[in-house]
Amino acid sequence: MAALGVTDWRLLGGPGAFRDSGMIGTPSNQRADCFWRADLLEAAAPLVGVIREVRPQVLITYDDFGGYGHPDHIQAHRVAMYATVLAAAASFRPELGQAWDVAKVYWTAFPRSVLRAGIEALRAAGDTSDFAAMDPDDLPFVIDDELVTTEIDASDFLDAKLQALRAHATQVSVDGGFFALSDNLGSKALGIEYFRLVRGPFQASSDGRETDLFAGIE
Repeated sequence: MAALGVTDWRLLGGPGAFRDSGMIGTPSNQRADCFWRADLLEAAAPLVGVIREVRPQVLITYDDFGGYGHPDHIQAHRVAMYATVLAAAASFRPELGQAWDVAKVYWTAFPRSVLRAGIEALRAAGDTSDFAAMDPDDLPFVIDDELVTTEIDASDFLDAKLQALRAHATQVSVDGGFFALSDNLGSKALGIEYFRLVRGPFQASSDGRETDLFAGIE
């Protein structure tokens, strides 16, 4: 949050309300208090309160596969989508605030062509890592390019994004693999963010994709 300059961030339900789930089959995923096993309504209600307080025009979440299939990411998707519906229902928990209908909802996306270009560049550079060995046509976390509705150029904020990634040293390394492509191609690729619009008005630019998450909102 410090690297990105974010000052308003929330822990769903407050600190300690939900525990990291880990991947399916791991001991942490079997715990009754992990996020993956949380009751959906119980987990969504705190987010309803946040939505009604902040009153966002746009909400972004993982896709239904959770990006790459992590249980917590899948559950985050479920909670976000459910809370969006509940927040707009005036009869649901009025004590959580005045009803608010989010205008646009996006799912994060990873176009197949982008991943393919990255893998091909790694192979051309002689990389033999697991990433370079991937088949872009056989990966569940990528989607066909025609499903991508929105492309945001965030290159001006790439340095801050990489700094934020470095803060997650136990989860990801930005000093090797994809990130270490010649001429920093891997890092540069992260300067473009892709999304799927699943709710709200679509307003394409000349190339057929949106270039503004708030496009079409009056």
